[in-house]
Amino acid sequence: MKKQSYNKLLASATTATLVASAFAPMVSADEKEFKDVSSRYIDAVNFLVSKGANGLTEDQFGTHMSIKRVDAAVLIAKVLELDTESAPDSGFLDVPSRAKGAVNALKEAGITTGKNSTTFDSHSHVTRGEIALWLDRAFQLDGMADVPFKDVNSRYKDAVGMMVANDITQGLTETLFGVDSLAKRGDFAIFLHKAYQAMEDQADYSLTLMHTNDTHAHLDDIAKRATAIQSVREENPDALLLDAGDVFSGTLYFNEFLGQADLEFMNYLGYDAMTFGNHEFDLGASADGHKALTEFIKGAEFPFVSANVDFSKDSKFDGLQNFDLSDDPTDGEIYNGIVKEVNGEKIGIFGLTTEETPDISSTGSVEFQDYIERATAMVESFEEQGINKIIAVTHLGYDDSLQYDNDLELAKEVEGIDVIVGGHSHSKLDEPFLNEAGVEPTIIVQTGEYGKALGTLDVAFDEDGMITGYAGELLNVADFEADPEVTEMLKPYAKQIEDLKTQSIGVEAKAVLDGVRENVRTKETNLGNLITDGMLAKAKSINPETVIALQNGGGIRESIDAGDITMGEILTVMPFGNSLGIMNLTGAEITEALEHSVSAAPTASGGFLQVSGLKFQYDSSKPAGERIVSVEVKDGSTYTPLDEKKSYFVATNTFTAKGGDGYEVFKKAYEDGRVSEPGFIDFEMFRDYLKTLPTVDPKVEDRIVDVNTTNE
Repeated sequence: MKKQSYNKLLASATTATLVASAFAPMVSADEKEFKDVSSRYIDAVNFLVSKGANGLTEDQFGTHMSIKRVDAAVLIAKVLELDTESAPDSGFLDVPSRAKGAVNALKEAGITTGKNSTTFDSHSHVTRGEIALWLDRAFQLDGMADVPFKDVNSRYKDAVGMMVANDITQGLTETLFGVDSLAKRGDFAIFLHKAYQAMEDQADYSLTLMHTNDTHAHLDDIAKRATAIQSVREENPDALLLDAGDVFSGTLYFNEFLGQADLEFMNYLGYDAMTFGNHEFDLGASADGHKALTEFIKGAEFPFVSANVDFSKDSKFDGLQNFDLSDDPTDGEIYNGIVKEVNGEKIGIFGLTTEETPDISSTGSVEFQDYIERATAMVESFEEQGINKIIAVTHLGYDDSLQYDNDLELAKEVEGIDVIVGGHSHSKLDEPFLNEAGVEPTIIVQTGEYGKALGTLDVAFDEDGMITGYAGELLNVADFEADPEVTEMLKPYAKQIEDLKTQSIGVEAKAVLDGVRENVRTKETNLGNLITDGMLAKAKSINPETVIALQNGGGIRESIDAGDITMGEILTVMPFGNSLGIMNLTGAEITEALEHSVSAAPTASGGFLQVSGLKFQYDSSKPAGERIVSVEVKDGSTYTPLDEKKSYFVATNTFTAKGGDGYEVFKKAYEDGRVSEPGFIDFEMFRDYLKTLPTVDPKVEDRIVDVNTTNE
């Protein structure tokens, strides 16, 4: 097959010139009762009839009749399933209405140009030489044979050589092709049938992937995810299912079951491989260390891929890690990379985890290596084995800070990776991103977060492993019906979680914690102070230089009554599961953000910021953008004026850090790579912080003051 442009989208099922699909004849020549179709022509005519072709009459196909140019055009369009509805007008004035769409499509595809700009010569009979040219352009078949025919000049040489090489025809005699002879309908049927078969034989190899990332123990919709996966497998039974990490941490399902609930469903769903996210290491500093992670690995009915993580210095992982490639991996073990054979082709799969992990999780003695060096080595190892279709399953972040690593840089720096199935940044890539920076293209995909979407990707490769086409989309899991069996599997877990929500966290609030919508979106509240203090404490444990924390009021959804605090109350206050981000901002950028925070005041705004580590005054009577009167940053037990030229580390949630609620100044910092994403979940940070306090009795401390209201 002649090479297609690799940025040509792979149609779902019908792009015959890229990936040919098998068909079953719907109507046969026998059923049509064509009396002139002998055994020589029966298969070819059956094929054309299945594509919608008609005979000359009800009982005559016309096998020995010459075929008109317009009828030949219609048959080619039907066989190739060309778009005859929206192709631009050819400009030919002699094409009957029944064939106009077909001729338009052939001209648009470059198969024919007509006799001149206004004439197609519709009713003239087509010659065998013209048919050779049309088929050469239409099917783009590989192969070229020496032409022994005396009547084939330079115009027809390549096209006829293609037909001979692909056994479409051997000519009229040993020395004559019959370039100027009129083509018979029966012979044309044979030509089309054989060309189509040759195209099927030469069709590029197609691979289907399903992928998830950053599910973070969100299991409430797992039964719908199961149905989504099954719907893909019904069309593509050999589709691979991969996970790019961060199954751990994020909901009570993890707190209660430490990954075992997720694992039961992953095993049931038939995952083929997973890499590690940074949150898989969250329990490393606990009394049991990485026990939960090793139990998760050992219980998996799939292998793990991890090329840049070394577990050898932690004895809990003894016997689990293999520093090699395996074409026969053992479930429940870790490999640098694995080889999967899919439809007769070997696919190389390796994993990478962000080098930021030791700074944002509890890795203990687990070590992380340079991702570019390890990826380069993995590609070389696969290629040494003759494997030219390579997938990297990564937890680096799509466009995360280059202080550490990201998928865009990986695709740019390492040749030979065909697909990057990514995670970590929670990026929702509605369409695959095609990186064309290197010699070979690389496709990058990521689904977003929390199992809300199932990623799907179809990729076509030529025999050299070059991508020739692709198409991908995110399937909205909520759109699917729940799988009944998985629903039953979830029930005991879900009941235990519902019971847990009513349980006390062991902390009592001395007063009402004010999360009233109109209050958290217009002024300082004691709950806003408590949440940001907890966020700042967590951020300082990761980066001690963090001095400020900011929480958008729209992310605080309810108050907490005085008295015993339950897990359910905390989840009601913070239902979104937003994760921690640490920004590196100048004082001027902080001022700009505070201006945006109060720009709607006194009207309530979800972007109004609750704060810790600073206090500021503003004047709501002034024009928006000119309201900030003073800003001071806490330094020990005192406050000092904000220095607009100085840089500060500022904690917030990643929704806000990425520009949510209109924070363009934060979005720019994120795009500049000035945001670290440790990823700890807001309600968990808040719960854990509450447990450290001797009493829960926060006050309003004049952190945010509207001098206009004060003056009144």
